Amino acid sequence: MVRIPAGTFDMGSDEFYPDEQPVHERTVEEFWIDRFAVTNEQFAEFVADTGYVTTAEQPLDPEQYPGVAPEDLVPGSLVFTPTSGPVDLSDWRQWWRWEPGASWRHPFGPESSLEGRSRHPVVHVSFADASAYAAWAGKRLPTEAEHEYAARGGAAGERFAWGSEPFPGGNAQANSWVGRFPYDNRGRFGADTAPVGSYPPNGYGVYDLIGNTWEWTTDYYAPRHIVPGARRVDAEGRVDLLRTASAEPGSTIPRRVLKGGSYLCAPEYCLRFRPAARSPQSEDSATTHIGFRCVVSA
Repeated sequence: MVRIPAGTFDMGSDEFYPDEQPVHERTVEEFWIDRFAVTNEQFAEFVADTGYVTTAEQPLDPEQYPGVAPEDLVPGSLVFTPTSGPVDLSDWRQWWRWEPGASWRHPFGPESSLEGRSRHPVVHVSFADASAYAAWAGKRLPTEAEHEYAARGGAAGERFAWGSEPFPGGNAQANSWVGRFPYDNRGRFGADTAPVGSYPPNGYGVYDLIGNTWEWTTDYYAPRHIVPGARRVDAEGRVDLLRTASAEPGSTIPRRVLKGGSYLCAPEYCLRFRPAARSPQSEDSATTHIGFRCVVSA
């Protein structure tokens, strides 16, 4: 793990997506963070020791999916599938498919395996899965502020962890999408995760806090930053409960904040491989581009 010193920083951004606003001052206490994302090898040790069964390996709850045929409520997960050419970028269903049998053990479907992928970040892990691993390891998941603060690497006022440009000198500084999304990726690892540590560390010596996989944080998602000390009130004058506000319309499953972007982030589609970027994800979600790392309070 790497020690991250205590400090105060300007969290968020007013340049890109509305949910990154408002920019506000946050103070973070000293903490330690995993140098790398949790890998398949590490997660396998946890499963071998505990017998843990991930969310993607469990049948779907019929109450959460009314109207779906029972034979379709089988264990599985979402798998990214490149398209053959340009598509409507407003329709994510063009490149995501539900794959029965996909899980952390079988990242691309039941016929795939982890052979040669021991040092890749574990994927297809839900918030509960990541939390269970962290507890087993004697650690915890980071807050959104801790993740963003660590991802900035000690730099202030920069759009990206490495400066103002996404690809300085034409070179990718993280495992993000290089080319036309979602069909043409010219990056080093194509449309896939990279072994942890494949790109340079940031100013704190931490790897892959940007790109490769989105990472779970403990914060509930809200469409704007909740400034500490500010009071959120709903239309009827009641204090707004983040747990309720964070769920997708029509769902009771809370959403948490993902940070860091992933190998699927492309400038024309998802310019979120930046420290300030954030994304909502329901706690039960597991896909090929979500992983995690752990922290420990100093």
